[in-house]
Amino acid sequence: MTTATLLLADGRRLHGEGFGAQGVSFGEVVFNTAMWG
Repeated sequence: MTTATLLLADGRRLHGEGFGAQGVSFGEVVFNTAMWG
């Protein structure tokens, strides 16, 4: 694994570990807060 940084539109940076192909990429962060059960 390599060091990864997620840069948000408001300037915040979140650091973590990356996995998979190496390189620079961009996209959209999506999350779901629905409860099930």
